[in-house]
Amino acid sequence: MPTPATVPSSEPELPILYRDQYLVAINKPSGLLVHRSPIDRHETRFAIQLLRDQIGQRVYPVHRLDKPTSGVLLFALERDVARVVNESWQADKVSKHYVALVRGYFNAPCLVDHPLRYQADKHGDAPGSSQPLQEAQTAFTPLAQIELPEAVDRYPTSRYSLVHCRPITGRKHQLRRHLKHLHHPIIGDPKYGKSVHNRFFADRFGANRLLLAATELQLQHPVTGAPLSICAPINGRFAKVVDSLQWRTALPTNWRESDYATG
Repeated sequence: MPTPATVPSSEPELPILYRDQYLVAINKPSGLLVHRSPIDRHETRFAIQLLRDQIGQRVYPVHRLDKPTSGVLLFALERDVARVVNESWQADKVSKHYVALVRGYFNAPCLVDHPLRYQADKHGDAPGSSQPLQEAQTAFTPLAQIELPEAVDRYPTSRYSLVHCRPITGRKHQLRRHLKHLHHPIIGDPKYGKSVHNRFFADRFGANRLLLAATELQLQHPVTGAPLSICAPINGRFAKVVDSLQWRTALPTNWRESDYATG
């Protein structure tokens, strides 16, 4: 009986960003679930199983990314290591960095301190309308802006921005909800965005996905204690949009990549 490491697979390999004997990180493509979820009962592909089969050993997720979000996804290779990383996460000792393409001109850095009420999913979460407000803070920094000569909505031109997002807390859909709160919804967001702009980017740039990517994790290594920074270049359809808008140089160099194969 072949082992998982030797079973032939038609699945493309997940891009590995970092690996040692304790941790492994991948650049998760948009559209891939981290693990099985009742929210998407018909999905058959999961990052946990694909990575386990790819490297031939069990992996333990230490955080999540929404299905439509691409970027850095970290796993532990031992249960005890996963526990240590989770403790760091709960203590807000992990610095998380994202890039989003949003509607409108995002003109200046800001810190959003806007509590969010936990939202129950239609499937999977316990229902209830009396959920308390949760503290939620996100730091935003504009990277680039553009005005396109396109009447996408009610104006003769349309404005968009590339924004660096650093969540200080970790609430459900925090970045997507905070950006909606600022009236700068993420392009490609079917829940918090605006469909006319989503359709424009899908038709014009082939970007029929949420334009949000987790580009960097900074943490203390759970075993050695050394500082660890793991970066995921923006790629795939998101990278094509960034290049089409001539925004590549607005990104830090370790968040850029010319390979459009995934995402």
